Amino acid sequence: MSLSEFITQAKDRIISEWEVFAASCTPAANQMDLEARRDHVAAMLDVIVLDLDTPQTKGEQKQKSIGNGDSSVHTMTAANAHGTDRATSGYTPEQMVSEFRALRASVLRLWSEAQSEFDRTNIEEVTRFNEAIDQLLVESITRYTHDVDRVKDLFLGVLGHDLRNPLGAIMMSATVMMTKEGPDWHHSSTAARILSAGSRMDRLIGDLLDFTRSRLGAGIPIDPTNCDLEATCRQTLDEIASFHPSCEVKLVATGDLHGVWDGPRIAQALSNLLGNAVQHGAPNRPITVTLRGEREDVVLTVHNQGTVIPKASLQDIFNPFRQLDANVAKGSMASVGLGLYIVQAIMNSHKGTIDVHSDKQGTTFSMRLPRKHAAEAEVQATRVA
Repeated sequence: MSLSEFITQAKDRIISEWEVFAASCTPAANQMDLEARRDHVAAMLDVIVLDLDTPQTKGEQKQKSIGNGDSSVHTMTAANAHGTDRATSGYTPEQMVSEFRALRASVLRLWSEAQSEFDRTNIEEVTRFNEAIDQLLVESITRYTHDVDRVKDLFLGVLGHDLRNPLGAIMMSATVMMTKEGPDWHHSSTAARILSAGSRMDRLIGDLLDFTRSRLGAGIPIDPTNCDLEATCRQTLDEIASFHPSCEVKLVATGDLHGVWDGPRIAQALSNLLGNAVQHGAPNRPITVTLRGEREDVVLTVHNQGTVIPKASLQDIFNPFRQLDANVAKGSMASVGLGLYIVQAIMNSHKGTIDVHSDKQGTTFSMRLPRKHAAEAEVQATRVA
């Protein structure tokens, strides 16, 4: 029996044996169910069978040996998808290589047990099989490395971006305290603002470290608690005002604004939207923040007047590293294009939504937050039942 025929007939047995090894790749494998561990192994075995059954010239074999036959990291192949899943799940490079080594060993051992004798053709099949495994390994590792590097880049961008506003509040407030002496009420308020911004920085750093450890697998982590959204927004507006004293920000709040959310994360999202409004909005024109409590949701909008965002740009405005016209940015306010991506990620973690509308009247970002977090709603439903 040829090697390709054996792989086709014994595919389920090969995968089952390989799964035993995949389950040992802890702690990453502990976060994956059986189907996730199997992921693309069956498809990769099909690729190997196709490769073995396809005639190959000496020239083609040489080109493959130097990597010219490898798929691009951006194509959707089984090996690339495998690399993405392993990067998301937190596998190490050593575990990635070991997976393919275990797959290679399982196929060859099971095949040798099923064969009574071997000839030259079988040896050539083993050579072709090893070439195919090596090609899949290179493609998967390349995609894995690409995705891990992207996560690192996002982490550094998130860290730098979201520390900018609270750090600016600290620096501005400290400057006021140094230039104006005397323990009056104004200085007391400034000192309280410094403490608030410093505490928020500490929480952001801790959360972002957790964020990079999760490798984006579960999105941005949140800790929902009972929250007064109006109080959260007013505190954020105070921080923005201290960093941009010449900018006028109005808050309009109506209805019940209490719910179960991660207050610091909502403040982070609002701060990013306000920073975006300051950067791209018309100078000397007010920014309006509106809170509207509805029966099931609370809607938070940020509106600024300024240049209309083209419809083509609205389609991917929440993508990471997406920049509008660089000429619109004002001096030190120029960013790397992560703010809106972070806002959308926070909304996704809250099972909420964010939309944007831009016309001659201005640009409005609307965040819709379910009043109760999904986990709490499930608990309450269980109690009622």
